[in-house]
Amino acid sequence: MSAPPVNFTNHFLIAMPGMGDGAFAGSVVYLCEHTEKGAVGLVINKPIDIKLKNLFEKVELTLDREDLADSPVYFGGPVQTERGFVLHERIDGGEGEGGHYNSSLQIPGGLEMTTSKDVLEALSNGAGPKKILVTLGYSGWGAGQLEDEMSRNGWINVSAEPGIIFDTPVEQRYDRALLLLGISSGMLSQEAGHA
Repeated sequence: MSAPPVNFTNHFLIAMPGMGDGAFAGSVVYLCEHTEKGAVGLVINKPIDIKLKNLFEKVELTLDREDLADSPVYFGGPVQTERGFVLHERIDGGEGEGGHYNSSLQIPGGLEMTTSKDVLEALSNGAGPKKILVTLGYSGWGAGQLEDEMSRNGWINVSAEPGIIFDTPVEQRYDRALLLLGISSGMLSQEAGHA
């Protein structure tokens, strides 16, 4: 009898110092989905030099939310880098809106990830989720690929804490994610272990 498959949905993946893939060095990835078919996540600590108001202008919308206008857009990962992904707090139904957008992935126990323009339209109208993180691109792994990278000490994981995504300054997110495990970046070796 084989062990049940691991599921790291709603976890942070924290890149170990020996991470061979430069795109992910120093990254914290919020894992939106993890099944036997593979995994999908968004890097939450790599801002790019585009502000949200500029992204909205590109899709011909205005952003009337002062709290968000100067927020950075993030590098979400190397897949579909021309496409936007919005990670946001779960919206409870009610007020006739139902609380969900087209193309929303509800992350069990966690947040929501939306790829459709309607979430941007809601934000443009001063509505929509209060806390968001917008990325261009996402991180994806094929069946068994993430588990293989983890077995080779590329990543460690911990249950996600939304406060790190939405309320922690970007330069502190890596260390704060590690602290969820009770460790600091100074305790990590630059070398991957070999048995």
